[in-house]
Amino acid sequence: MRGMLGILAVGAVACAGPVWAEALPMIGRGSLLTQARPLVAITPTPARASPSLFLGTEGKSLLSPPPQRLSAAPDILSGPRRGPLADLRSLIAKAEAGSKGYDAVQYGATIKPGAPPTTMTVQEIYDWIDDTPGQPHAIGRYQFIPPTLRRLVKRLGVDPKVRFTPRLQDQLADVLLAEAGLHDFLAGDMPRHSFMNNLAKIWAGLPNDTGKSHYHGYAGNKATMTWVYFDTQMARIFPG
Repeated sequence: MRGMLGILAVGAVACAGPVWAEALPMIGRGSLLTQARPLVAITPTPARASPSLFLGTEGKSLLSPPPQRLSAAPDILSGPRRGPLADLRSLIAKAEAGSKGYDAVQYGATIKPGAPPTTMTVQEIYDWIDDTPGQPHAIGRYQFIPPTLRRLVKRLGVDPKVRFTPRLQDQLADVLLAEAGLHDFLAGDMPRHSFMNNLAKIWAGLPNDTGKSHYHGYAGNKATMTWVYFDTQMARIFPG
């Protein structure tokens, strides 16, 4: 999905089941997506197609106060490596990254990075993107596309000199979860299916309630799991 130098707070989050405590990214209250503001900007003929399309909206940061610039990648956002939030990340990764996990690179990239992504710095990934135009560049466990990666790194104030570690990837993904309405969902203010549909607007490998990817047919996108499976797993992760 750990405090961030005074930016984040740790608190008990009540869900329909037992109360569980977790430090969550304190952004996205009132959910961007519930305000009908899509996280994906689609153009009719994109110059660089990518199977995972979750380009976040640009603009003023929702973090308050503004994040300090980090010279390393400590526990920025991510919660425990086990538990509901970790299980949710794993479910998304199953739809997006397959067996490569944190070192996944979009299969359509004909020129791959020169090293496993988790051993590269964020800047080295930026350099790979800039040096290989005209191909998809979705990367990592959550298949970040370039505009999303740059936006999230900038939002968190992460120094590009840090490595693209599993921990950092989880931290970046947690911002997207918050933007999808995670806090409202956990507080019982957003139905599970609404949250699932919001997630499908961010990660193209997830189905929405039609059973298809929200971006079905766009740049070759399709859901990689069924809605029934998605719903069953979400009910298991967040019982009640």
